[in-house]
Amino acid sequence: MRLLAQEIIARLPPEATGRARPIAASSDDAELEAVLATLKTNIKVVGCGGGGSNTINRISEEGLSGAEMVACNTDAQHLLTVHANRKILLGRRLTRGLGAGALPEIGEKAAKEAEEELREVLKNSDMVFITLGLGGGTGTGSAPVVAEAAREANPGGPLTIAVCTLPFTSEGAVRQENALRGLERLTAAVDTVITIPNDRLLELVPRLPIQTAFKVADSVLAR
Repeated sequence: MRLLAQEIIARLPPEATGRARPIAASSDDAELEAVLATLKTNIKVVGCGGGGSNTINRISEEGLSGAEMVACNTDAQHLLTVHANRKILLGRRLTRGLGAGALPEIGEKAAKEAEEELREVLKNSDMVFITLGLGGGTGTGSAPVVAEAAREANPGGPLTIAVCTLPFTSEGAVRQENALRGLERLTAAVDTVITIPNDRLLELVPRLPIQTAFKVADSVLAR
């Protein structure tokens, strides 16, 4: 009798026994996955100059995921130390990898020399964060060019957000003036600018080492 019962149960359809048949992967799944892929936000974080590249390093150390890190600099030696997904040496012919000499006009020309490479790296972006320290040569001069390249590479234009530090008062009047002029140009080039005055940063965290204080500033971008 038991054998007969087992044979009858074996012949019953799966739904009659409460056992579901394995569901084969549907061809619709591939289509759904493709749709989900198009919904994924493509975010690029671009560090311009020495200050921006240092930010890329600190963010990478924190293990930030979900964004592609790009470092741009005229200083080849410094660029070599940066942990980024992509690295762009600006002004290969103009500065030959030796830096912009704290001159924003040189930083701008160097970035324009690399415009084609910038557009290639920044294409298919939904959001582009540009980080830099205002007042120097490469970051101050190149950031507006990077923002323009991001717009040119993406029809309709991505959302562009600049996160920048303002120099310490102790760094002198020339650097302060460079920063103010650079901030004006940067504001006109991007959708939003977040400024972090270095003097104010030290007021907020007076007992921390300077590099740790900069990490506090970088958390604004990381979040």
